[in-house]
Amino acid sequence: MALTMRIVCVLLLSIPLCYGSVEYKHELQKWPTVAITVLVRNKANSLPYFLSCLSNLDYPKDRIIVWVYSDYNSDKSDDILNDWVDKYSSAYQEVHITTNATTDVMHEDQESITHWSVLRYKHVIKLRENALNFARGVWADYVFMLDADVLLTEPLILKYLINKELPIAAPMLISDGVYSNFWCGMDEFYYYKRTEEYRPILKRKEVGCFDVPMVHTAVLINLNFKDSDMLTYVPDNVKHYQGPEDDIIAFAVGAKTSGINMYICNDHIYGFIPVPLENGDSDDDAEDILNVKMEVLGHGIQLPLYKDLEKYVEYPAYTKLGLTEIFMINLARREERRAIMQRSFKELGLDVTLFEAVDGKSLTEDVMQKYNITLLPTYQDPYHKRPMKAGEIGCFLSHYLIWKKIVDNHYAVTLLLEDDIHFVPFFKLKFLRMMEEIKDLDWDLVYIGRKILMDNEEVAVTDHTTQPLYSYWTLGYVLRESGAKKLIAGEPLSKLVPVDEYLPIMFDKHPTTEWVRHFPERNLKALSAAPLLVHPTHYTGEEGYISDTEDSSIVNPKGVRIEL
Repeated sequence: MALTMRIVCVLLLSIPLCYGSVEYKHELQKWPTVAITVLVRNKANSLPYFLSCLSNLDYPKDRIIVWVYSDYNSDKSDDILNDWVDKYSSAYQEVHITTNATTDVMHEDQESITHWSVLRYKHVIKLRENALNFARGVWADYVFMLDADVLLTEPLILKYLINKELPIAAPMLISDGVYSNFWCGMDEFYYYKRTEEYRPILKRKEVGCFDVPMVHTAVLINLNFKDSDMLTYVPDNVKHYQGPEDDIIAFAVGAKTSGINMYICNDHIYGFIPVPLENGDSDDDAEDILNVKMEVLGHGIQLPLYKDLEKYVEYPAYTKLGLTEIFMINLARREERRAIMQRSFKELGLDVTLFEAVDGKSLTEDVMQKYNITLLPTYQDPYHKRPMKAGEIGCFLSHYLIWKKIVDNHYAVTLLLEDDIHFVPFFKLKFLRMMEEIKDLDWDLVYIGRKILMDNEEVAVTDHTTQPLYSYWTLGYVLRESGAKKLIAGEPLSKLVPVDEYLPIMFDKHPTTEWVRHFPERNLKALSAAPLLVHPTHYTGEEGYISDTEDSSIVNPKGVRIEL
């Protein structure tokens, strides 16, 4: 057992390299040197991704110095770090890694491994100050103070932030909740204060860089600012400081005292962060890291994971969650969606069968005739006031063909998923809990994802289910064979409406009586997860939103296309 320090200094040849489309605003100068400093403690679940993201940064590596200090570990954090050093450190100007194996897993005054005791705070304060002084000592232009569970998914992050030329800039990090790496308010005791300004920044309703009283976890400090010499993590070094023994609070108060503004920037999706463990929680943050990985995928982003580091990642065994089958509906041409969903299933351990969707863009009159499709003449989209589109017909056929498959093969219970969904945190746990609650109830269909229109009027059935009223969308639902039989028996292809209109008709909660009267047998017994278990990856109007139903041609009730 020993403290090991590895210093790798690399002499790089002056070979011109292309580092991406973002140019340094001072075009006659090189990109500034950046010291990236990281503290590691029991981060084996996040380190493979953290280090892959670090290696994936689009910034001249000969302008980066890496400093890492690792201690108080009870996992494979040091092994992962050493592996990364062996394989990737030669690309950087310098790499300084200290792995201290002489420490125990806890400080003497810690109640649990996740408890932030006085000694733990003092230790972290000392290390952060060492990191800051290291960057000053190697004459770095910037220091990027990072926690080891930050997932920087935007490769251009350093270029974007450096070009802003702010004294202290933090990229806003997204979690699976309302937690992030900034405060908009600080109370008289120097602790977090809720403000109205926080949520619009967090949800990116307001976009830009905002002057805030606190940034942490991922902080870029411009060491070329003269007053940056006043910055410190040590409470005793902050004039007139009367706050707690806390590194980030001392830093924030000291910056304010020195007249140095701190900014949180949300002009790009820069990265993600797990919600911190609470005192008393297990030190195993695997579920929390899984949740943030699912959040990344929910934003349509493939999280970098280098092959050499993937061996440290443990994936769950595949399961059908006690169901007969799970289907995911996906258009063959939507390869990116398919890849994101397959990665999601791998992370969750879901054994899912891919069902190739009927593509509305290639829908022909022959297909319409093959399935004897006739559109309901009186149908008009409730929002756009138009007839059905080809994409909506393809979507309905995709669901219908799965219903047929369920009946033909006598699948007892099946989960149908669309390919543009985002799973909520702890999805499997919540899904299994819901299924246990309803196991003795009489039901045909259970929504797990939809657009609720009358939330306050829906009646609870169990602790985590309600009786759904009129809803939009069919993001995900559980269907018994009995439900599939009822949906087919309604003969929907002969009086077609969109599938998310058909389901409420069949459980007799649709408000449009003119449509409802065409379906006399409306006896589908429906429930809904509450809260919902899947949500759309994108909403209408958001960047990245794509609709394969809206982006298709209109079809008139006689089955003839009307091109837009």
